[in-house]
Amino acid sequence: MTVRSRFFTEAEGQAVGVENAAAKGDVLLVCEHASATIPQKYGTLGLSPEVLSSHAAWDPGALAVARLLSEKFDATLVYQRFSRLVYDCNRPPESPSAMPVKSEIYDIPGNFELSEAERFARTSALYVPFHDRVSEIIAKRQADGRKAVVVTIHSFTPVYHGRFREVEIGILHDSDSRLADAMLAGAEGSSLRVNRNDPYGPEDGVTHTLRLHALPDGLLNVMIEIRNDLIANEGDQAAIAGFLHELMEKALSSIDG
Repeated sequence: MTVRSRFFTEAEGQAVGVENAAAKGDVLLVCEHASATIPQKYGTLGLSPEVLSSHAAWDPGALAVARLLSEKFDATLVYQRFSRLVYDCNRPPESPSAMPVKSEIYDIPGNFELSEAERFARTSALYVPFHDRVSEIIAKRQADGRKAVVVTIHSFTPVYHGRFREVEIGILHDSDSRLADAMLAGAEGSSLRVNRNDPYGPEDGVTHTLRLHALPDGLLNVMIEIRNDLIANEGDQAAIAGFLHELMEKALSSIDG
């Protein structure tokens, strides 16, 4: 699927990335914060190169892990090709954090005092096609009598507002905790510190994608947060992807059984 408009240059191409579209597996991977790229029309949003390459702009390592999981599960992967600083696709349009004026300690000058027209333009160019694509994939699977297990992949910074986060992998859920419960049970005794709804939970508004695409139809779902110092290179990304694959495989088998 190609989504182009005057919002993007020809070189920038489409807003939504889809890989392994013909996958046969049940899992549908979603990566809302895959990229730090800012559309050319916005320049740098008034930010330094340091900020634009930091966790404020994207989830480092998340897309790499999602791609590895796509291979392991034979899963379709949908990801956003532009930075969450322009539009955070894990937030609804009415949320102040959809187009944030501040990210942790950083002000985002390019998001100050946005007009309704600008908010609508960003929503139409980034949020709508992203979630339309996820909806289309799920609807096609349902029409074909296939399952869809919605899994979103994120990473988080080890230090937030000066506080070190002990958790290494967060297993997040909203009102449907079936898959999260099974994964947490399977992670007991692991060498990794795996916590429930940590470092974020549904009260932080981070389960929007799950609420939108999984909860209405009772689809199995989970949001996975990985501390980004654990996925800073290819070897570590492969190790974490392997751990998550085994954990999810066992969890899904226990639920199906």
